[in-house]
Amino acid sequence: MNKPWDFLTAYRGKTFQGEWPTVPEMFAITADRFPERKCFTVFDPRTFSLTYRQARERILIIAGHLNRLGIRKGDRVAVTGKNSPEWALAYLAVLYAGGIVVPLDYMLRDEEITGLMAFAEAKALFVDEEKYDSFDVKKLKLTDKISLSPEKDNYILDLEFSGDRSAKMPAGEDLTAIMFTSGTTGNPKGVMLTHNNLVSDCYLAQSQMTILETDVFYALLPIHHSYTMLAVFLEALSVGAEIVFGKKLVTAQILKDLKAGKVTMFLGVPMLFNRLIKGLKRGIREKGIVVYALIRALMGLSGFIKKIFKVNPGKKMFHSILSKISLENIRICISGGGPLPASTFRQFNQLGINFVQGYGLTETSPIVTLNPVEHYKETSVGKVIDRVDVRISEADGEGNGEIQIKGSVVMQGYYKNKDETEAVFTEDGWLKTGDIGHLDAENYLYLTGRQKTLIVTEGGKNVFPEEIEDYFQLYDEVEQILGRGFVKDEKMKTEDIEAFVYPAEEAFKALAKKQDIELEDDSIEKRISELIGEVNARLPIYKRISRFKVLKEPMEMTTTKKIKRFKVAEKG
Repeated sequence: MNKPWDFLTAYRGKTFQGEWPTVPEMFAITADRFPERKCFTVFDPRTFSLTYRQARERILIIAGHLNRLGIRKGDRVAVTGKNSPEWALAYLAVLYAGGIVVPLDYMLRDEEITGLMAFAEAKALFVDEEKYDSFDVKKLKLTDKISLSPEKDNYILDLEFSGDRSAKMPAGEDLTAIMFTSGTTGNPKGVMLTHNNLVSDCYLAQSQMTILETDVFYALLPIHHSYTMLAVFLEALSVGAEIVFGKKLVTAQILKDLKAGKVTMFLGVPMLFNRLIKGLKRGIREKGIVVYALIRALMGLSGFIKKIFKVNPGKKMFHSILSKISLENIRICISGGGPLPASTFRQFNQLGINFVQGYGLTETSPIVTLNPVEHYKETSVGKVIDRVDVRISEADGEGNGEIQIKGSVVMQGYYKNKDETEAVFTEDGWLKTGDIGHLDAENYLYLTGRQKTLIVTEGGKNVFPEEIEDYFQLYDEVEQILGRGFVKDEKMKTEDIEAFVYPAEEAFKALAKKQDIELEDDSIEKRISELIGEVNARLPIYKRISRFKVLKEPMEMTTTKKIKRFKVAEKG
């Protein structure tokens, strides 16, 4: 059976040696195959685009400049800024110069970025205009800082270099990047990923999802995060697809970018897809109950035909509806970074959009599973990709246990942290994820929750708060919810379940206007109590929320929109 990466055979022994090319070699192969195809595009604040040929020429100039600064093989270079073609050029140029990329979250405080750069011993910095003046080259002992924005001096696209590059190119086993985890449950750690880690994951993931050179990817989520870096950035570069960069998580701007770029591959987090489907259904409902009922019935029929007969009638049936939310060109939506309600997954498929859900960790490059379009399972996070092994450790009576992973996608360890590295691997070399789940007979993975968030109730039942939180994703009135255990009986060490809820202000304002009432704390708390009652009625007794607190301020989140649980625990 042919594999998506079979074309590499023609380049093996010429452009690269071994099983997989490095990231620069992968880009060189694509630039050779599709030199005039668009590579990087942005529409805001200006329209700007580069072909693969133009991008490669610019990358070589920037890499030469880095060599002239003294950057050599193995040196670390930090990159921080909003998604942009300049960010992508900087990332690739560091690798072409023989260096290691240290992508940093631009939402971090200046002192946090400074601390991570010092820890990684970064020798140079690429930074956008928002933070350009915050970092002193001499104080930080950098060779240079280069602007990712034209508003500042030393702009990346103004750099010039015409000499020979002196640095050695990286090998497959060399580090590509040190990725600092976003830290939902603790302090960030530097995940060390090699070229073999990232490139093998990039191609092996395509065993579950077909990507075409004619595709247009939308890079909306922060590109410093491993999810976007692999599933958008590197996946697109591996086949010659175009990347359109989004800079704002604002619905109006997103829809504008999707339409202008004729985006076909749309990657996002559950929160984004939940909002889109809720907005779409709200628009249909406004047309009246009869129209709403008819369209929902047609969606059900479309979904049935798609799943049973492998034919996709939804794209034509609902073209006008999809066009209104700029999704008419979308071929595949990809959701990651957290649990997605099965209903959202199902409804996108009913509308004719192939919807893919996956699972992975920064420590696994990150993709481990993907739901294949031709045989998807709505409650699963997907089938384990080729050449990656997943096992369930110490499974309970229902088959749930810790998910452990082995394969070429697994990291080399945590940077300068031997103790944490040893702790995360089993004696026989499997990565311990800390996630709980089970596999079915077809090697599809199902998630239950996290070991660290496990609640043990009075009856000895194990409850994962993520299972409960999922029920609230489609309630307009709930902006954020976090469930956790609290000690019910100190002597018996038993727990019960509580929830922290941050209400959706706009939804309550609309409700107050509709009912012509004043928006007060009591009425908000009463409605949240009703919602919790509704959800509790659908849950087994041992999973029900026994107390809750309505928050005045939102809970702190990572850049992939996951609540930082440990911070809530500290406040609680």
